[in-house]
Amino acid sequence: MVELNALVADLRAEGDEIDALVRDLAADGWARPTPAAGWTVAHQIAHLAWTDERALLAATDPAGFQAEFAEHAAQAADGLDGIVDAEATRLAQRPDLLDWWRAGRERLAVTLLDLPEGTKLPWYGPPMSAASMATARLMETWAHGQDVADAVGARRTPTARLRHVAHIGVRTRDFAYLVRGKQPPAEAFRVELMGPGEELWTWGPEDASQRVTGPALEFCLLVTQRVHRADTALVAVGDDANAWLDIAQAFAGPPGKGREVGSRG
Repeated sequence: MVELNALVADLRAEGDEIDALVRDLAADGWARPTPAAGWTVAHQIAHLAWTDERALLAATDPAGFQAEFAEHAAQAADGLDGIVDAEATRLAQRPDLLDWWRAGRERLAVTLLDLPEGTKLPWYGPPMSAASMATARLMETWAHGQDVADAVGARRTPTARLRHVAHIGVRTRDFAYLVRGKQPPAEAFRVELMGPGEELWTWGPEDASQRVTGPALEFCLLVTQRVHRADTALVAVGDDANAWLDIAQAFAGPPGKGREVGSRG
């Protein structure tokens, strides 16, 4: 189990890395399209700022978060995705977007560290502990940061922080089935991933018949739906493990659309 202080330090580091990609962008840089259809770099940062703000609300006013969630659910004809798109479009126009994101992510980091042990935070999926929320925010920051990096032509160096993204990708296995109205497999899977420093990261029983192996970076890109499975070197052994890689989803909300084959160079 990763200690909360270390998790939050990694969350801050992930935010700082994406911040460095955008802080010197001119106006036309913020307007560059990203691999997410209809989203510019500004949309990506606006989304991160908005979700950080939602996480802060969940941590400081759980009832307020639940009331807002219920209001969104009642108003959005096209579900949570419609709210996400609308808010990203609206907030991408903020002249203080970068400063707003910086302030919000720091407030969230401080708040998560100050939460009493055992606190459960409401969210768009199952409730989460402070550690789980920090991991989820790191995962989403990394994933949307990848979209930003692709848009500005930057190649990021993978770090050990990928283990947090991989961990939540493994832990959300059952959610990926349930959100699609499917029954998750009863058997635990074995996942073995090679980290960026050639270290082996493992989850699940060693003798599991259902197995997934491959590069950690490609697994993280897959579970955040930033790459099509066919464009990875991931290997599945067993019918259930094979089916999971087609629907894997580390993020909350409705099933993602994923990426087309060959969309990532």
